[in-house]
Amino acid sequence: MRPMLATPASRVPTGEDWRHEVKWDGMRALLDVRDGAVRVTSRTERDVTVAFPEIVAPAAGLTMYADLLLDCEIVVMTAGRPSFGALAERFNVTGPQVAAALAASAPVTAIVFDVLRVMGREVTTRPWAQRRELLEGAGLGSRWVQVPPVFTDGVDLMEATAAQGLEGVVSKRVGSIYRPGVRSEDWRKSVHRLRDSVIVVGWRPETGGSALGALLVASPSADGLVFRGRVGSGLAGATGAALLPRLKALETDECPLREAPPREDRVGTRWVRPELVAEVEHLGRGDGGRLRQPTWQGLRTDFTPTDLGIPKEEG
Repeated sequence: MRPMLATPASRVPTGEDWRHEVKWDGMRALLDVRDGAVRVTSRTERDVTVAFPEIVAPAAGLTMYADLLLDCEIVVMTAGRPSFGALAERFNVTGPQVAAALAASAPVTAIVFDVLRVMGREVTTRPWAQRRELLEGAGLGSRWVQVPPVFTDGVDLMEATAAQGLEGVVSKRVGSIYRPGVRSEDWRKSVHRLRDSVIVVGWRPETGGSALGALLVASPSADGLVFRGRVGSGLAGATGAALLPRLKALETDECPLREAPPREDRVGTRWVRPELVAEVEHLGRGDGGRLRQPTWQGLRTDFTPTDLGIPKEEG
């Protein structure tokens, strides 16, 4: 099963039909508990259980349940706030020893906000309000698994999350059913900082050197990949050094974009096969749909370029 997704909103919805939660800056996952065994899957249904030993360990509290399917956001807290950069490498871990070391140095927390199955009975067709009651009655709660509060005033919550440096707010219609894999108007996300998942299509070395200087990124459309500009901020030091071998392994002579970018972007660029998805933060789009002041946040190893889909509108 793939999780239900929220639709971007320009403002927080108001009224008694809505409840509001903090939007956590992490990676979406489903926690499938059966007979005391816990399986963690990404939003693309990839089994990532080995990457999160702290969630599946008895101390997290999930192994005491006979049957549960939970929707959550997995986060790493740094200085009291979620850090996507600290989390990015976790989803790609396949070795138990590496996972155990990361769990000790940068443990994750599963922020659980919905329940989809209880004691063998699927509850996705029940209204959100009923599912929330089931979730709160399940008794979940540990250092590694937590149920966040919900709020009736989304406008106040939006202001509070801005003051605390959090990502934003997710608003949910109280009577809505859970629609797996659907981006629904019944769930709406309002964010303080613009974030996008983009596809890496090329890279450029730093001026006068061989280290990674900038990435060229794109987004999908019905006609192919559309150029969204260069990302340089956030790639200095160890981050760029770790990424460079992966880029070199994907190099190709062909530009993967539907239209070649401007000459100033092509000069010195080494094209790569469009297989890596990156998360970037930016200040919106400028002329031609180019991202304004994009900053690297990390690789999205929880889904592939195909999972990005085709946007409704092209800018």
